[in-house]
Amino acid sequence: MSLVTAVCRVDRLLPDRGTIGVTAIDKRPVDGPVRVRPLGLHADVQADRKHHGGEDQAVYAYADEDAEHFARLLDRAVAPGLFGENLRTSGIGVTGAVTGERWRIGETLLLEVTVPRIPCGTFARRMGIDKWVKRFAAEGRPGAYLRVVKSGPVAAGDPVVVVDRPSHGVTIGELFAGLDPARAQALLDGSDGRTPAPKVLREVTKALGRTGSVVTDAR
Repeated sequence: MSLVTAVCRVDRLLPDRGTIGVTAIDKRPVDGPVRVRPLGLHADVQADRKHHGGEDQAVYAYADEDAEHFARLLDRAVAPGLFGENLRTSGIGVTGAVTGERWRIGETLLLEVTVPRIPCGTFARRMGIDKWVKRFAAEGRPGAYLRVVKSGPVAAGDPVVVVDRPSHGVTIGELFAGLDPARAQALLDGSDGRTPAPKVLREVTKALGRTGSVVTDAR
């Protein structure tokens, strides 16, 4: 069974030398259910919403299995929230999730997978590891952002069920690595009538633009 194993939200804002001056990456597990609305978890903060928030990046999910991979690689614990995630999951392939697929969590909450997490300088400063952005990216385990289709509560132990998956099959991992024109076109053709998230469409346009034949017939 696929489960939410931890629900995390900001513990405190930390000083950061990036453009905002503070960061909300310090996420930590909380007890009990937390309401999830279109811009994310109740009482959570996204300090830099241009890059890390908004409706298409309302919730960040990371898999226990990928965290365990990094724990072995770094020879240290990767506790829930360390990577800035809101949801830690078990039994569901987050990086292998198809962009546009929908997850039912608990009885009410419905989320839609959108784009991979792109590591940044704030993440590197959080980890304090030399060349962390390159090291994280090289492992190909970015985790996924999700948008909120239907608001509802989430708590550790809630089941996660994939209730819908677009036929194109393009995964978060593929988006993270970069689409070739064929996969970009497949994403458009197999979106099953739903318009992909704007950041996904930008990646599609970029990939198809290299061939001089940008197609924008997704509905």
